[in-house]
Amino acid sequence: MRLRFWKLSGAGNDFVLLRGLPAGRSGPALARRLCDRRSGIGADGLLSISRHGRMVHLDYWNADGSPAFCGNGSRCAALWAKAMGWTKGNRFVLGTNRGALSARFTGKGRADVVMPDPHGLRLGLRLKVSGRTQTVHFVHTGVPHAVLFVPDVEKIDVRTLGRALRFHKAFGKAGANVDFVSVKSGSLILRTYERGVEDETLACGTGVMAAGFVACVLGKTRPSTQVSVRSGAKLNVSFLDGARLEGQGKIVYTGEVVL
Repeated sequence: MRLRFWKLSGAGNDFVLLRGLPAGRSGPALARRLCDRRSGIGADGLLSISRHGRMVHLDYWNADGSPAFCGNGSRCAALWAKAMGWTKGNRFVLGTNRGALSARFTGKGRADVVMPDPHGLRLGLRLKVSGRTQTVHFVHTGVPHAVLFVPDVEKIDVRTLGRALRFHKAFGKAGANVDFVSVKSGSLILRTYERGVEDETLACGTGVMAAGFVACVLGKTRPSTQVSVRSGAKLNVSFLDGARLEGQGKIVYTGEVVL
């Protein structure tokens, strides 16, 4: 069986996109196969997009097959739908596992998505990790995130410390993504260890929202700010009119894979 796919990138987060799932195939199994960077196409996650009447619906799985919500994936799916002529005008509604989200196109190759409202905020958790006590802030922005403010993100061993915190008992069985954040001139610099990928990724949309929200609550930034991610891209977050994530996305290539 030959299956057409699209490879997309949202500020460095990369995805395999399918136009719906083929009959008899499951999303988790396809995610594990297609996202494998050695024996598959390679990606942080799998997007499956479909139309039901006027509604465009998106399903997402991490590279390990676990279902999740993805901010950058949602932006990429919106840009793909526009490129395929599935939407008209600059605004439309995207169905996700976190409800219907409003998307709009803000420029060439750029999209803005209204994200789920942050909730479950817990500030100032003192957690012992690898023999040291860390101050961690928790918030759920579609998926759970642990946020740590550090003087210089470039000096952090994201893989080691991120993995240790990702499974900390304070976050329950589901664990959490882990965001390391530095504040510079009112903007943020972010590195994220993502569960489901189990490594640092070049960008994380829900992580950008988590970092921006916690920084705003703590008075480190304004309600609208810019966040630089590992790829070098800059994403914009705002909490003035809902929780909004804006930034670049693109179709990298398309092809066929034999299943």
